[in-house]
Parts: sequence; C-alpha cells; structure tokens
Amino acid sequence: MKRFLCRKEEFLSKSFYNIKADLKEQPKPFLHPGTKQPITPDDLAPLFPMGFIMDGGIPDRYIPIPEEVREKMALYRPTSLIYASGLKKYLDTPADIFYKYEGTNPMGSHKINTALMQAYHAAKEGVRGLCTETGAGQWGSALSYAGQMFGLDIEVFMVRTSFRSKPGRKIVMEMNGARVHESPSNLTDSGKKYYSEDPNHPGSLGIAISEAVETAVKGKGIKYSLGSVLDGVLLHQTVIGQEALLQLNDAGAYPDVVIGAVGGGSNFAGISFPFLKDVLTGGKKTRFIAVEPEACPSMTKGELKYDFGDSIGSTPLIYMHTLGKDFIPAPIHAGGLRYHGMAPLVSHLANLGFINAVAVNETKVFDAAKTFVKTEGLIPAPESSHAIAIVIEEALKAKKENKKINILFNCSGHGMFDMAAFDKHIK
Repeated sequence: MKRFLCRKEEFLSKSFYNIKADLKEQPKPFLHPGTKQPITPDDLAPLFPMGFIMDGGIPDRYIPIPEEVREKMALYRPTSLIYASGLKKYLDTPADIFYKYEGTNPMGSHKINTALMQAYHAAKEGVRGLCTETGAGQWGSALSYAGQMFGLDIEVFMVRTSFRSKPGRKIVMEMNGARVHESPSNLTDSGKKYYSEDPNHPGSLGIAISEAVETAVKGKGIKYSLGSVLDGVLLHQTVIGQEALLQLNDAGAYPDVVIGAVGGGSNFAGISFPFLKDVLTGGKKTRFIAVEPEACPSMTKGELKYDFGDSIGSTPLIYMHTLGKDFIPAPIHAGGLRYHGMAPLVSHLANLGFINAVAVNETKVFDAAKTFVKTEGLIPAPESSHAIAIVIEEALKAKKENKKINILFNCSGHGMFDMAAFDKHIK
C-alpha cells in the first residue's frame, strides 16, 4: 500500500459535519451562571461573535464552509493520510495503521481549522480583536496566525508552565502580532487571585480562560475565542475526519478503531465524528478510543455533571466530565491536555457508550513518541503521542489475537517545539 494516501484537491471539505443532527438524544443545554436557566444566543453575544455562537446551534447535518475560509484552508488542506508502514513493520502486527497528519499547516497543529473560522466570524462582524488562552501554545499560535490573516488584534494568556518550558510558541505568537502573557498574571482580577498567592503558580487552562474572558468582557471591541470544548469548535474540526473518510475509501479501507488524544476534545472529535456518523446512521461497528493523561483524567476519573468552564466561575455551566473547576493538574509536557473538563459532546457520546476513554502516564507517552520517531520519521506533539501509545497497544493486541484490523488515529500536530521535553525523556 502507498505510504502517502490521496492528497487530492477534491477531498477538501466544502462543509462541516454537525453530529447533533444524527443524535436521537441531545446533550444537556448550557446554563446561565446567574439564573441557571438554559443559555440563549443573546446571553453569549457579549462574549463571542454571533456567527460562532450560531455555528454551535444550527440543526443542519452539513454546514457550508465560507469560501473565504475554504480558500485559506486550501493553503494546507487536505492534509496527508499516511499509511504507517514503518510502525507496522516494527510491531510485526497484522493491523494496518493510518494517521492523519495535521502538523503540515503554517502553525503545526489542527487548531488552525477553527481559528480561521472564528477569526472570519469576528472580522465579518466588525470585531477589533480576540482574546484567548492557550496551554502548550498550539491554539494561541493558530489564533495569532488567523488574526493577522483577517486583520484582528490578538491577546493570549498562556499557562505559565508552558510559557516557561516552550518559549518557541510565544515567539511564534509574537511574530504573528499577538500580545502574550503568562497566566496567572497580575493584569486581571482573575489572575491576581492566584498570582498574589504564588507568583510562580504553574497555572491551568481554567485560570487562563478566566483571565481571557475577563479581558474580553471589559475590553472595547474585543470578543473571546476558545480553541476546544464548545460545539462550534468541534464542528470546525470535522474537516479532518471527512477528508480521512474519503481518503480511506479511495484506498479501499475503513477503520475498525479510531483513536485520538483528548484534553478539551477538539482533535478527537475532528477525526472521529464523521466516522461516528456511520455508527449512528449506517450500522458500522467501529470502536472509538479517547486517550487522556493520567495527570488530568477528566473522563476516566471525573464526574459527569454541570461545572464551570473556567476556574473563577464566570463562564456558562457546562454538562461535562469534569475534575472540578478548582483542579490544578501537574505541569506535564502535554500542556494542551491540562484541562479540568471535557467537551460536552464528547462527554455525551461517552455516556451513551459510543466512546471509550483510557488514561496513560507520561513515561508511556514519551516511549511511544520515541518509537514513532524511529519508525515513521516524524516527531509528534506530546498530545498526539498519547494517541500513539494506545495505537501501539491496539496493534500489539491484534498481533496477539492474529487479527487483521484497520487502525486510524489523528497525529494532531508536530513536536518541534517540545525538544526540552523529549530531551528529558530520552536520557
């Protein structure tokens, strides 16, 4: 089988796939933090561009991608679907392994797909700028790039543990014109609460979200932007799985198992939701595995309940798997997976039994990454390496059972800014 599969222009999606159109039971609604009543688009309007709000609420199965956004996506999409022949040979497995490689776009991760859409909505509505948070920096980099593409000012609160361990991401954001702050900071009331207690507080995505939301609400002509969790974000990422579906079909294959790392849930949703459609509507029996870090196990150890999306409690209440808004995870290298909650749609599908969640420790993750580099020649992001760890498990299980299966996973970004982490773990 060819190693690089079907990077054809016609595989670039013209629309996003909305999985809610195929769900018999819908997720619970977001609740207003004050009234505890279901939130309305008008309630969210002070925070988000209305176009982004509506992306999460349109009932149609397929939602057209604006041509201006599609033209910018065409600079890097469709991304390659790669047949992992080196990994297969190394593991001596009957399993065929495929991965979507999202590390080839200008900012090196899948985050750019929703960044372009959110920047488009903001610019179209006359918004001056967007404020956001970022963990390891992939999302902040993507939004800074999208912001300069659409003429927006971008301000980013970056979780301190990643800010200090991954200076390259800060440089990328600043080169794209963004202003970047360590979080918790002393620039916001939300941040001062933690900064005053400990100026070297490692931070969390929940704290950084609080700072970004506060800045957006108090700023003139500023809206907030989020890189994961929300329905609209997951919707935008479905370009990944839709391309993979066409590419695999062109190669005469279909996945028995789909695997992705989960922090907030966007890259997992992006690769899995178009295949979940075939389970929901077409009787397919594909298994879906969401892989999270043991240090922040929202799905495997958290509760399914209403919780705030940030640490201060200023966001809507979201029904999701959560470790609690006050949870501060250990400063692991996969900064993009250090979020206390899980996307409500991913949580809902897991609760219905369509998704299985597993947690892996950091040592196993970096061992998997080393194997992947040796066999595939690509350095995966620490976040993506969580998925690779379980891909290897599934491939070895197939070997033990002498079972031929197709495994698909999302390599959501490259790890070229993570050299300090790899240096620590290869010694």
